Amino acid sequence: MFSPDDLTDDAFLGGKLQLWQPKNGYRAATDPVLLAAAVAARPGQSVLGLGCGAGTASLCLGARVPGLSLTGLELQADYADLARQNAARNAKEFDVLVGDLRQIPNVLKRDFDHVIANPPYYSNAGTPSPNAGRDAALRVNTPIADWVNCAARRLAPSGWLTMIMATDCLPEAVIACTGKLGSLAVLPLAARAGQPNLRIILQARKGGRRAFRLLAPFVLHGGDGHDTDRDSYTPVAKGILRDGANLSTAFK
Repeated sequence: MFSPDDLTDDAFLGGKLQLWQPKNGYRAATDPVLLAAAVAARPGQSVLGLGCGAGTASLCLGARVPGLSLTGLELQADYADLARQNAARNAKEFDVLVGDLRQIPNVLKRDFDHVIANPPYYSNAGTPSPNAGRDAALRVNTPIADWVNCAARRLAPSGWLTMIMATDCLPEAVIACTGKLGSLAVLPLAARAGQPNLRIILQARKGGRRAFRLLAPFVLHGGDGHDTDRDSYTPVAKGILRDGANLSTAFK
């Protein structure tokens, strides 16, 4: 488990959430915040976070939508413990279990209205990170298809999967959804207008029949480059990242 000296205390959503994160392990940035913002959850619904880490995405979603039933599954016990601590300090109910999504614990074999995930995106090629926790959180050891298959089994009829991932993972994700999930919609994420979309948010519905949709890119930063010490987020992006605004309307 992490000791207090191993952690930093970080603000999310403009200070609405205070989360402990490891100094040297996997540290959440904008991806889990954007993921949470894209989920069209309603009070009273259930949400399963696969690979929930320290709980950033689930707790950001819980901060925006009150009255959710939040559950998380995390492979690394120290991160799962940190997620429980983060939930407690922010007065959120969050049931976090330790386990592998390929062999999901029996207690999680029930239906959920939403499944969310931020899968690792670095290939197994190259030099591993010297920090085992960071390496496990970022390096692809479980194929995208396994994440999709687990989500499809856990979703209630008409339930929604929402994932944020590297753009080059999209073909595998679409193939994995075939025959299991429909109504696929993809929101490209661009750092700046005209730049390559390195991340995407994918939504898919259990039993969905709507045609595949590729949405207009969501642009995070204004201008041609970063020219000051302050952030350069667009007003819409700032509303999501700082104020907890809703991104799910982009998928309507």
